[in-house]
Amino acid sequence: MSEQAIKVEGLTKRFGDFTAVDTISFQVEKGEIFGFLGANGAGKTTAMRMLIGLSKPTEGQGFVAGFDINTQAEKIKKNIGYMSQKFSLYNDLTVKENIRFYGGIYGLSKSRISEKTEDILAELRLFEVAKKPVRELPLGWKQRLSFAISMVHDPDIVFLDEPTGGVDPHVRRQFWETIYQQANAGRTIFVTTHYMDEAEYCNRVSIMVDGKIAALDTPDQLKKQFNSKSMDEVFLKLARNV
Repeated sequence: MSEQAIKVEGLTKRFGDFTAVDTISFQVEKGEIFGFLGANGAGKTTAMRMLIGLSKPTEGQGFVAGFDINTQAEKIKKNIGYMSQKFSLYNDLTVKENIRFYGGIYGLSKSRISEKTEDILAELRLFEVAKKPVRELPLGWKQRLSFAISMVHDPDIVFLDEPTGGVDPHVRRQFWETIYQQANAGRTIFVTTHYMDEAEYCNRVSIMVDGKIAALDTPDQLKKQFNSKSMDEVFLKLARNV
């Protein structure tokens, strides 16, 4: 197996006569922040679902954390972190109960769950609200807590699906600082976003259009390639096929 965290060759997903993901190939290096962009309906969510073991490819092959997406989906689920758009927290449970619940889901021992609970509360400075229901937390805190819980089992790769949707720019910047911390610690981050300014924060960016990867490179190289001042311009040119 190569040193890539994610490796995909000819990945395809069809629903009847409709091809949602059309023969895409790419690699993600260990410790990289990889942006996976595309408009609604471009195929990025379908592609991500195949990578995290929730959907089987029609054709093609791929490896995530060293596991085959065609035959080892359950092992992939146990060895990655995943943060959905809705943050996946249980609003009626307290902060501490949420951490313990997900620690149990990932099969951590009681002692390890206690350790991780203390670590997360200390890192996020949530001791004062540890016994409060999650629904009482500000949105930015919920977001950071959800990210921390997605890594409770110490995965090498974390998938973030539109993680900053609905939060203000200041909170988004804070969240990206947390992403950088995790990447600097050697964790691979695979993130989808519709905020083009966030694409600038990624080491490399893939842009999907109509089920295909229309462009893939560093933000700076993409701006040069498409003679654009921002990733917004790059995206619009690709989306409009200019």
